[in-house]
Amino acid sequence: MIDPINPRARRDAFGSKINRDHAPLLAYGVPWVSILLASLTPLLPIIAPAPILPPLAFMLLLAWRLMRPGLLPLWAGLPLGAFDDLFSGQPFGSGILLFSLTLIGIEALDARFPWRSFWQDWIIAIAVIAAYLVVAALVSGAHPDRALLLALVPQFALSMLMFPIIARIVSMLDRLRLLRVRRLA
Repeated sequence: MIDPINPRARRDAFGSKINRDHAPLLAYGVPWVSILLASLTPLLPIIAPAPILPPLAFMLLLAWRLMRPGLLPLWAGLPLGAFDDLFSGQPFGSGILLFSLTLIGIEALDARFPWRSFWQDWIIAIAVIAAYLVVAALVSGAHPDRALLLALVPQFALSMLMFPIIARIVSMLDRLRLLRVRRLA
């Protein structure tokens, strides 16, 4: 139906969706930028006697990879891990190694079990985050003993409880990523 006052205005339910496409900058940039911004969390003024802050960049990488399997390429672990190494205080190369191994491992898991539910993704994330925390602590030069594991328990518990929140944030960012913008034709 055409509006008599403004004949160029569209009144149908689908007219506003015609000639719209995803913004390429948003579609490809939001996952990368969100992970890079999460890598900057060690710069926050949080003082704790033990490691308590979860590895947010790693958790975002994991959530993006579990929710959108084809979005981040396998080689994304190299630049994202390198950027995370610059700000995390870990020895350079540990983030590169752990981010890359995680992406390769999740890719192998997707080849074996392509259909999963949220609960299975949460269990996978818990196992991968636990392995990440232990290996990152060992790479940083800590001695593998009971005190190290006890020191990692609060960080692991917080990471385990925060993963559904991180997954929800990633789903909101995914909706932002898939915003449609008007194409000029």
